[in-house]
Amino acid sequence: MLTLKQIRGEREKVTSRLAVKGFDAAPVIDRIEILDDRRKAIQTELDDLLRQQNTAAREIGALMGKGLKEEAEAAKANVATLKERSRGLEDELKAVAADLETEIVKLPNLPADIVPAGRTAEDNVVVKLQDDYTAPAEGALPHWELAAKYGIIDFELGVKLTGAGFPVYKGMGAALQRALIAFFLERNAAAGYTEIQPPVLVNEASAWGTGQLPDKEGQMYHATVDNLYLVPTAEVPLTNIWRDAILAEGDFPVCVTAYTPCFRREAGSYGKDVRGLNRLHQFDKVEIVRIEKPENSYAALDGMVAHVESLLIALGLPYRILRLCGGDMSFTSALTYDFEVWSAAQERWLEVSSVSNFESFQSNRLKLRYRDAEGRMQLAHTLNGSSLALPRIVAALLENYQTPDGITIPEPLRPYTKFDIIK
Repeated sequence: MLTLKQIRGEREKVTSRLAVKGFDAAPVIDRIEILDDRRKAIQTELDDLLRQQNTAAREIGALMGKGLKEEAEAAKANVATLKERSRGLEDELKAVAADLETEIVKLPNLPADIVPAGRTAEDNVVVKLQDDYTAPAEGALPHWELAAKYGIIDFELGVKLTGAGFPVYKGMGAALQRALIAFFLERNAAAGYTEIQPPVLVNEASAWGTGQLPDKEGQMYHATVDNLYLVPTAEVPLTNIWRDAILAEGDFPVCVTAYTPCFRREAGSYGKDVRGLNRLHQFDKVEIVRIEKPENSYAALDGMVAHVESLLIALGLPYRILRLCGGDMSFTSALTYDFEVWSAAQERWLEVSSVSNFESFQSNRLKLRYRDAEGRMQLAHTLNGSSLALPRIVAALLENYQTPDGITIPEPLRPYTKFDIIK
């Protein structure tokens, strides 16, 4: 979340930058300023009451020492009154502080200066297009038909076991999934990311810390009995490892990667754009997360984008990189690059990765700080990226590598699949 210092000290900047995301910040900031002024007034009154209590306590001792019992009892009664008033103010202070936080968390992160204005995905900017590939022959099959033809993904069985959006991978399809996970993890490790195997259930504090709550609670699966949430991405448990942490200069950069199944309701998703693997409620994804000093975070973002690009190049998939406009960015992001791969049979682009810099937005919620060279406490910057999300990668591999004899496996995956064609 934004800091109170940012909101009050840079009101004009906050308002104008959030307008790029299509968010009218002025009414929220008005409420924040009113609540903050009230909080300060209560705190001042509390501090004054505490001083009065301390003074009265010393007077009671002096009066007792002089044998002035009646005056001492009167002073004690006054202290009791002061304490009762203090308790009332403390309760009011807690309520005002809670209301203040409720208002602050309504404000999205500020988009970086290079974020283009715009409302929808149509306004995103293509920063790179790599489309040097040989298209499959005319009449190429979409991946859901290929999956049925070769018996590698069973969507109907998934409906029987759980419901729509929960496919069952079989035989070579399951092996391809496992191969991609291993390939991505090993490439990430070679790039300096430490592999982590985190839980796939997180508590409310973790979901709040990375900004899934309260923004995306409708998309998360909630185990209500234990008040735990199934992860929508490994970003949540990975970043929360450093919740309430104070890092030293020598700890940077923090670079971690993890594979997890991911769970998202995706309520209201219908039509041809969600057929097959295009949009699922459960899917596999490998994630990379970095924690950086503020002055290094955008160079780190560029490095993450280059790394994700190298994975797509290795797989030989046509891709493009987009810089998201303000209206298409997440609540928490300051700058996001999306990667899309070309679906040959569907003749459309499929998103397979988002790589984002959150600057200090998440770390302020997480209380993730570090001591700088002068010993001052500063908020770190957090970044994350899909490296990569598997369902649409699988869809693109099936469609782009289909041949009359079967589906060819890209060379880099063959040491993991142990086969070079699905037929």
